[in-house]
Amino acid sequence: MNTIDPLANRLQPHYTHFKVANRLLFTGHSHQAWPDVALKGLQEAYYSAADRVDDKWEKAFEKTEVLRSYLRRYYDDPNGRYCLGQNTHQLLVSWLSSFDLKNKPRIITTDSEFHSMGRQLRRLQEEGLDVRYAQGHSGQLGSQIKKLMDGKTAAIMLSRVFFESGLVNRQLSTIAAMARRRGVPLLIDDYHGTNVVPLSLREEQLEDCYMLTGGYKYLQWGEGNCFLRFPEECSLRPAITGWFASFSTLQTASTDDPVRYDRGERRFATGTYDPASQFRAANVVAFFEEQNLTPDILRQQYTNQVGMLRKEFTEQNLDPDLIALRHHRPLEETGGFLALRSPFARAICAKLREKSVHTDARGDILRLGPAPYTTSRQIKKAIELLAETVRQLTP
Repeated sequence: MNTIDPLANRLQPHYTHFKVANRLLFTGHSHQAWPDVALKGLQEAYYSAADRVDDKWEKAFEKTEVLRSYLRRYYDDPNGRYCLGQNTHQLLVSWLSSFDLKNKPRIITTDSEFHSMGRQLRRLQEEGLDVRYAQGHSGQLGSQIKKLMDGKTAAIMLSRVFFESGLVNRQLSTIAAMARRRGVPLLIDDYHGTNVVPLSLREEQLEDCYMLTGGYKYLQWGEGNCFLRFPEECSLRPAITGWFASFSTLQTASTDDPVRYDRGERRFATGTYDPASQFRAANVVAFFEEQNLTPDILRQQYTNQVGMLRKEFTEQNLDPDLIALRHHRPLEETGGFLALRSPFARAICAKLREKSVHTDARGDILRLGPAPYTTSRQIKKAIELLAETVRQLTP
């Protein structure tokens, strides 16, 4: 019995505007279609602004709390704080600005981070920051990080699911324990893990860690819905700070006292933003709940889909010099997409797009990411067109 199609077929009628039933959309790891109810959320945002004018913010904050509540449930994290940001880059820069980088200039990261983190750290390295890189895909990642830590280490920053390969970093609890003993904060980028690989922060003993995530990928919330998760007892004072970071004290007269920060969710916030994204996303949260898209159900769907993608690809028996699996690790160690290595990755991606197959390429890696609404028929068709494209590359 096909284990993919019952859920996919049930969901597809709810995505008519994105036409998911008639398109081969395999960029689910980058951005997913929005269910039709998302449009009603955007309309609600407009009417709320029109009706309430300046008082629209109360309703907007309620929508944001819906998103926070979803994340707290997903991560088994009832006491965590979740600061809203337009993107993860803004949030990680605010977080980095909390540390004394003059006296503790070392940041430990990996060679496998997404651009928001990787590019920023490389640029700061050019300005003198002591950035040290462990091998993200190494089985010895924990021991590498332990060797890199010293008395001048300000923070550790790395991913739970690596964006290039889709592999799950299984060493986070060990790394967190080492960092805790040395008093070094740990920031986890979980953009490729949320809604794909369930995580209990309590069970994994990560409640004192910081975490980045966002809605553009597997949450189907769209742009503008990113969050920095931080511990309830956090007292960091980011140097890059906006007036929303102390929203509760706006009516307090300015003094020469140290800059204040709200004790709630906005410690790393900036300033005024467009809240329409939160109206859209809150409707998606309600839709996921109505459809019973629990963490376990979503995990099983993605595992089955990636497994089928891998099986269909392997059965094509393509020339490994042209294209091959990025890794052969078990499916339980993999996130929500299939990674294929090819010196022609970008050309293959472009050719597939001409055939109306949406994929993406990162360097020599071609990535195919399904979504819960992707059927087995669509998976088979996409791999058939991929094989056809690769064979056309053969001299």
